[in-house]
Amino acid sequence: MSHPRSHAHSHSGSHGAAITGSGSTDGAAAAPAVPPLPPEQRAALDAAFRATLARGIHGLCFSPYLEGQQPGDPIGEAQIRERMAICRPHARWVRSFSCTDGHEQTPRIAHEMGLKTLVGAWLGTDLEINAREMAGAIAVAKAGHADIVAVGNEVLLRGDLTEDELIAHIRQMKEALPGVPVGYVDAYFLFEKHPRVTAECDVVMTNCYPFWEGCPREQALPYMQQMLAKTRAAAPGKRILISETGWPDQGSAFHGAIPGTEAAMQYFVDTAAWAEREGIEWFHFAAFDEAWKVGAEGDVGAFWGLWDKDARPKFA
Repeated sequence: MSHPRSHAHSHSGSHGAAITGSGSTDGAAAAPAVPPLPPEQRAALDAAFRATLARGIHGLCFSPYLEGQQPGDPIGEAQIRERMAICRPHARWVRSFSCTDGHEQTPRIAHEMGLKTLVGAWLGTDLEINAREMAGAIAVAKAGHADIVAVGNEVLLRGDLTEDELIAHIRQMKEALPGVPVGYVDAYFLFEKHPRVTAECDVVMTNCYPFWEGCPREQALPYMQQMLAKTRAAAPGKRILISETGWPDQGSAFHGAIPGTEAAMQYFVDTAAWAEREGIEWFHFAAFDEAWKVGAEGDVGAFWGLWDKDARPKFA
């Protein structure tokens, strides 16, 4: 079974056209050296990061893959529990991406640990897998373990389904789950482009990555605020949450966006403070580094986590 991109992003960098017109797919380059912060500033950043993590954020994007595992491999309950226990003190929600291959256990385990759940049904080009994902998500929600259901992730961005096909899936989920909020996840600008999809959503879930649009870290927070404003304009009156955002700490630069430890920490701290101030629901991508993602996203793909692939804290 292929299930090729259980939650790999097909970020091409073309998102940038929506705001800056500068996006292109050829922006990856060796990361230029960024001078480290002076010791006093680094100490202040370390303290702010630790305080933010200790206080806890709204949500974490959660995948329990261990090194050597990838989408399509069966995932056992023990490893989900072990990884979820690490996240538990630091978030109120977790977001899962699939309801097959063992991932359907994640929402129940999260609920047992007192966390709320944004449950994803992964949709792609394989209709058989799509049917299994839909059935899995419906079963999870009917068992009482889905606080929100996301039907598909970046399906329109990848071109895996047509707008009509996606709407049919959203409607099927809503009909099966009266009383459970149902929506769709994609890059922010696709809600402008697809108003019929936006209209179907109880919850609009927007992926906002200044990094993948080549935005320098220093301008990343106001840039993301623009992304959210565009989503709000496309979905007036709807519940909107930022379903993914983050910054990689290693790998190649993308135009003006440079990975780095301090950049990743500062982005996390800034985003958390803004979201708390404004009452914004958001999910940090990601809880854990995932080694398998290098193939899908280039060398930065494996380095978006707050914890490394072996579940060791990277920054605190």
